Amino acid sequence: MMEKSNFEKALKEFVESSSDNFVKKEEALRPELAGMRIFDEPVIGYACATDPLFTEAKKPDIIGAHFMTPEEWLPGAKTVISIFLPITERIRAANSQDMTWPADEWFHGRIEGHNFQVKVCHFAEELLKKEGLSAMSPMTDPRFGRGTSPITDKTDQNYYTSNWSERHAAYVSGLGTFSLSKGLITLKGTAGRFISIITTAAFEPDERPYKGVYDYCIFCGACADNCPVNAISKEEKKKTHHPCSVFLDSIMEKHKPYFGCGKCQVKVPCEFKAPNAGASK
Repeated sequence: MMEKSNFEKALKEFVESSSDNFVKKEEALRPELAGMRIFDEPVIGYACATDPLFTEAKKPDIIGAHFMTPEEWLPGAKTVISIFLPITERIRAANSQDMTWPADEWFHGRIEGHNFQVKVCHFAEELLKKEGLSAMSPMTDPRFGRGTSPITDKTDQNYYTSNWSERHAAYVSGLGTFSLSKGLITLKGTAGRFISIITTAAFEPDERPYKGVYDYCIFCGACADNCPVNAISKEEKKKTHHPCSVFLDSIMEKHKPYFGCGKCQVKVPCEFKAPNAGASK
């Protein structure tokens, strides 16, 4: 049986040393961005695959019936491993300069960063499979998507849900709570990317150091002030996904294959820490 400590050590070493966690010269949007690191050391959390919160996610006011539980993704699943990859300070700082348009550095974090996320998923899966365990990542599975959701109206909030949620998996795994912008605030902040591995390995689940879904958010409204399309409302405590999606499409049209925004994740109190951590204890 693989120990948590061995799994985490191997995963962190991979993130630290992999050349794919750095912008390659041939990919760099500007020459000085060649060699730029994308992610810092990962934060890892564990949840029991049968945690009732996964079934709760099927409720229409959370995600919906199209959400697939860990057991539906992988029969015999025992553990969900959630991994947060924090965006480096260099990328965050660059994206804080012009709040109307994403920085080239952020583009790399989104696109090359996503490509590296996939490699981390495959690396973690192989670590577990070498021990004779089953493991899979929903984000790399061909079943991943909007599932059986009948909603086709892009102005409907529920259109922007899929059959797996990295943020909800991270919440269940004890990594953090939601923000006004609907991101997830970890102890290393909200600026980063999440991946998850579902496995038959029986790792001890982590205790959730919070009680409510918004415990780490102070509702300061900084993310709402930053949003270039006013998609976040401090007064109504919600984010409207459609204008955000339209803005991302406009960026894609101009910079394809690059897109992204991330203004709600920088120049905010929760950029690289959880300002309200411990308040619910």
